[in-house]
Amino acid sequence: MENSRNNQLTSKKRIGVYPGSFDPITNGHLDIIKRASKLFDEVIVLVAYNSNKSNNRFSVKERVEMINDAIKDLNNVRSDSYSGLTIDFAKKNNAKFLIRGLRVVSDFDYEWSLAASNEFIDHDIEMVFLMSKKENTFISSSNIVELSSLGVDVSSLVPKGVNEYLLKHNKKSD
Repeated sequence: MENSRNNQLTSKKRIGVYPGSFDPITNGHLDIIKRASKLFDEVIVLVAYNSNKSNNRFSVKERVEMINDAIKDLNNVRSDSYSGLTIDFAKKNNAKFLIRGLRVVSDFDYEWSLAASNEFIDHDIEMVFLMSKKENTFISSSNIVELSSLGVDVSSLVPKGVNEYLLKHNKKSD
């Protein structure tokens, strides 16, 4: 009886999955995570990856480590990685919400299409969109990597641990 009750309580938790490549995680991502952590009982930051893609700057393990460092003070947030459909990951983790950030108008077209695809796969999963704060609208992982590789100080745009990874990675590239 007690186990059944625990399962009922677990299934009623509002669990959101925030998927992305996070290559690397930025302060823009972290802002979305912090705001989502106030809306959901649990947030899972998911490094979604495709093993056929090799153009990532950081390995999945490194990206998860950077995320874990950035979210260490958020009690209801954890990270994970997955190479299949995000919807399948959500189902396996009893999540009913996918969290997405919108920076600029052009993001909307992509996200609209993605939301329609996800709804086609599973009507029970809800997409939740959080608008970026205006100071984060220009921040993207690819911009961060490019600027950092050109010697620009990006420390104000990324969590401290990410900046250290970038500096270390840039030294390897020299």
